[in-house]
Amino acid sequence: MTLMQRIKSSLSVFDRRSVKLTDGADKWLADKGNHAGKRVTAETTLNLSTAWRCIRLKSGVVGALPIQVYERKSDGGSVIMKNHWLYELVHDSPNSEQTPAEFWGGMIAARDLWGNAYAEKQMVGDRVVSLRFLRPDRMHVFRKNGERRYRYSDRDGSKEYGSREIFHLRGFTLGGDIGLSAVSYGRHTLGLALASDETAAKTFQNGLQLSGFAKPDASVKSNAEQRKELMELFAQFAGSSQTGKVMPLPGGWSFEALSMSPADAQLLESRAFNVEEICRWYDTPPILVGHAGKGQTMWGSGVEQILLGWVTLDLDPLLTGTEQAIVKQLLGPVERKRFYAEYTREALLQADSAAKAAFLSTMTQNGLMTRNEGRSKLNLSRIDGGDELTAQTNLAPLSALGQAAGGAGPAQQVRTALIDFLFGSSLETAIDQRVRQIEQSRNVIEHHED
Repeated sequence: MTLMQRIKSSLSVFDRRSVKLTDGADKWLADKGNHAGKRVTAETTLNLSTAWRCIRLKSGVVGALPIQVYERKSDGGSVIMKNHWLYELVHDSPNSEQTPAEFWGGMIAARDLWGNAYAEKQMVGDRVVSLRFLRPDRMHVFRKNGERRYRYSDRDGSKEYGSREIFHLRGFTLGGDIGLSAVSYGRHTLGLALASDETAAKTFQNGLQLSGFAKPDASVKSNAEQRKELMELFAQFAGSSQTGKVMPLPGGWSFEALSMSPADAQLLESRAFNVEEICRWYDTPPILVGHAGKGQTMWGSGVEQILLGWVTLDLDPLLTGTEQAIVKQLLGPVERKRFYAEYTREALLQADSAAKAAFLSTMTQNGLMTRNEGRSKLNLSRIDGGDELTAQTNLAPLSALGQAAGGAGPAQQVRTALIDFLFGSSLETAIDQRVRQIEQSRNVIEHHED
């Protein structure tokens, strides 16, 4: 074999082993592994409490937010379309087995674990009537004649879908056919966390947190039977139930520790650092998973700002991407111009009564929402006269007081209310009363003079 042939042969080997950025988690794990030597998959990742909390938190929040369907109006406004088929699909019942919270929460969890979430579009004519969740680890995405195709394999066999038959929610992507998986790219961090947990568990499983050896004096001569008895003695004092007890040693024997304690080996510190690393991969502030940094409390205005930053920088882009996927993949080209889907983000204030009251008060007092619209968000019945937009007039200019048309405008009402407060009646009535008082006083004086 010539030198050029050897070079070409070597290059072909690298080509066969290359991994693309658009490859899924299984491809990465099979070819790359991780430095800690642990098996990192979606299932093993969920064994980590931090990863579980990050994924469950995001999927729970998104699943709890209602999705509304709106129709655009010619005046630039929009109205909720509860009678539209898409509203029933995304808001009421995605399929016959799952609630909206279960389905959309599962889609977000799959997106975080595999970088992709899939659902089969079950259609009647041109209308999607149901979305059936498909496991991402059983899906293979490929191109055929330039079209993106999907091959799904389960216990019932393999089935191939066209791009119009699958609702595909992609995570972070560099423009490929599939999203990138945090489990794949974060396999070194996740593998280290799994190894740390296993090390800590085995350390406490062994019972004696200070491992070492039994050392006899120079005068002690032991045989195999004595050493076996000594090992049995150590076994009786192993385990967490024996913590704090005193173990007697035969005469002439002493115990010398070899390994360091978990604190000395900084095992606990490394596990705490793993929490922060996993939170970075899943875009979740550590404070939201119950981990506070040094000098940081679990409550206060600083934590409130961290939560606001998470909602703004991570949750809102996630919601926006899901909304756009719904419009692009579930609506036809003509309907996209009229209808759109949007999460009700103010539902995040549902558990904060003070913030919710301030929001509704601001919206109704500034004429952005009617009283009945505000009451509907509190599940209260409509009231008469509650469909009028109202606004406070305490900031009306002084020059506008008394200049309202017909004398019944807001400025006139303010003027009248002020006069009533000062004089107890209207200005004309007050003047008439004062004139009558002056005339009565003048008549009394003239009567006395006569």
